[in-house]
Amino acid sequence: MPDASGNNTAASYGDITRLIERLHRRYLDVIRYELSQLRIDDINAVQALLLMNVQASEVSIRELVDRGYYIGSNVTYNVRHLVETGYLDQERSERDRRSVRIRATEKGKTLCASLVEMETRHAAALNAEDENVDSAWSLLRGLERVWSDDIQFG
Repeated sequence: MPDASGNNTAASYGDITRLIERLHRRYLDVIRYELSQLRIDDINAVQALLLMNVQASEVSIRELVDRGYYIGSNVTYNVRHLVETGYLDQERSERDRRSVRIRATEKGKTLCASLVEMETRHAAALNAEDENVDSAWSLLRGLERVWSDDIQFG
């Protein structure tokens, strides 16, 4: 549906941005449901998503934020909770004691594997053609680039 000026793209853009927000909230609901099915009640969906962004890599907390893997204001709290519950290990840098590197423990990797299985089931249920998925990915990456450029360059 066109906007007031008759521009279909501008109207669709607005719809897409609102859809992204709803999808993010719904995805957290899906993770919450999966955690309950796995009888995991010591972490929440946001913390599980943060763990999924770490998976098999070793990253600093700063990298999580810089790469856009975590957008919340309380990343330190969530990382600390994941360490306390045994999903993440953390290690302070010997050169810079303020810098902390994190990586998933075996418990964390096991949960990630279960969540990857969930994502695989959902991808199969979507039954989308590869080129449609590639197009959606391209469009969303382009949107991310436009937003990042707007913030960075005004």
